Amino acid sequence: MGLNYIDDADFQEKKVIARFDFNVPLKEGKILDTTRIDAALPTIKKILEGGATHLILMSHLGRPKGRRNNDLSLLPVAEYLAEQLNEDVLLTESALDRGIKTIIKLKKNKILLLENLRFHPEEEAGCKEFAKSLSDYADLYVNDAFGTAHRKHASTYHINTYFKNKSYGGYLLKNEISALNNVVDRPKSPFVAIVGGAKVSDKIKIIDRLLSSVESLIIGGAMAYPFLKAKGHGIGTSLCSEEDVKLAKKILKQSFGMKILLPLDHITSLEFAGSPIVYNDVNIPDDQMGLDIGPKSVEYFKTKIQSAKTILWNGPMGLFEYDEFSKGTFDIANALAESNAYTLVGGGDSVSAINKTGLSEKMSHVSTGGGASLEFIENGTLPGIDALKFGINL
Repeated sequence: MGLNYIDDADFQEKKVIARFDFNVPLKEGKILDTTRIDAALPTIKKILEGGATHLILMSHLGRPKGRRNNDLSLLPVAEYLAEQLNEDVLLTESALDRGIKTIIKLKKNKILLLENLRFHPEEEAGCKEFAKSLSDYADLYVNDAFGTAHRKHASTYHINTYFKNKSYGGYLLKNEISALNNVVDRPKSPFVAIVGGAKVSDKIKIIDRLLSSVESLIIGGAMAYPFLKAKGHGIGTSLCSEEDVKLAKKILKQSFGMKILLPLDHITSLEFAGSPIVYNDVNIPDDQMGLDIGPKSVEYFKTKIQSAKTILWNGPMGLFEYDEFSKGTFDIANALAESNAYTLVGGGDSVSAINKTGLSEKMSHVSTGGGASLEFIENGTLPGIDALKFGINL
């Protein structure tokens, strides 16, 4: 049985409950980046245009730890959706508001947004009773929250129990799966992966998974230092744990270890985010820490990027949040933008970097789900996707 998408659904005169990822950055009640909401609009419009009598939207926001936190209310999201859809969007008092069923019966409000699901501890606990309560609002279920499809939460996983043959994937989910399959199932060769970030232990699975299928695996950012140390190079005071050095040694000893490419030089500093020093050597002095890749490394990595047909980028090349240490990351972003390869960017920091450069439109696909995109590449699917495909048995 395959995954049914909303193009296959009949929404006419149906009540629809749909899970989205409206986990947007807020500051003083204002949305700083509407990308995730904008990405949901095509699915919302399709359901409404399909003749649904009611659309009940649901999402989480932040980490309220199972308690109500007014700073993490979805009110700004409801207001933004109302503007974009030119329709009233009613925010409920809670996801289990007793008046919701009454509101639906009255047919006065067509679009409802349930208040933050994570105000209820049952959501993250994957409580089946909570999932059942949510399912009671509607006839059909739509999941378009790729960013949370790797979690077995009530609204993304267990709710499918109550919508046998009545659950569908939205457009965003469809686009994410299609894009990631270009990397998982059918990457055009040469396939180059670029992995950065802070800890090897966080990405050990993705590194293992990629090494068997890539021609080259470029490692930058703080993740490079355990590998450099494992090869006997000096890394000064750079971020590095002994656990990560052990993992790096293990990876380098594998038959695929020769595919790993590491920085040749560095932008260093005597202190974290201090004055930058261009250090033209692979070995970092004892009193300095690496905070970005240097110009030789950029040119070295660019030669691999320019010859690639498929490129996956996950993780920055340095401390890009600070201008003095952003050049390596931004130069790699520009190299991807100029490439003729299929370019997929996944992972929160990589996406932030791409957005900061304004080059997201030049990428083949920028994933909305950091952890979800990595897990999909590791496993070829996600629990929330499997639940849509096969259902869940109690």
